[in-house]
Amino acid sequence: MNIVLCGMMGVGKSTIGVKIAELTGRRWVDTDGVITTRYGRISDIFEYYGEAYFRNLETELVKELSGQDGLVISTGGGLVLRSANSELLKKNGKLFFLRATLETLLGRVLADETRPLLRGTDDAEAQMKALLAQRMPIYEHTADFIVDTDGKSVEETAAEVLALAAGAAQ
Repeated sequence: MNIVLCGMMGVGKSTIGVKIAELTGRRWVDTDGVITTRYGRISDIFEYYGEAYFRNLETELVKELSGQDGLVISTGGGLVLRSANSELLKKNGKLFFLRATLETLLGRVLADETRPLLRGTDDAEAQMKALLAQRMPIYEHTADFIVDTDGKSVEETAAEVLALAAGAAQ
């Protein structure tokens, strides 16, 4: 069974994924990292080829990863918005929606200029709020488990995910 982390940009999917991998000895895969390694910077992919092209690259990667076992997968923020991706990931994994408030997310992402969905906007807060409003229902509906991250350390969040995963594996 794979442990799949989803949620908004800035929620900590990569950081928590690394911690879970360290604690369990599982291999950690960051979908954005794999795409960057294979195809170049995500912001460049968005700029030159568009978001739809990037989403197709994500789906191809999900097809590849869903056939493997024992992974910790940190997904890009929009990956599970395609129901086909979620369905593939759930065939051999449990989806954990890492949830945080708008304030927490903004505090983490505003300084990061590599976020393609926040680039070129005069009001990053309004953009993030709109993305959150659009994505939250999908994350909540898609996830097998919801883990709130506000006020928790990386270690506490990782431990909560692992406890839920252990219960799901039984």
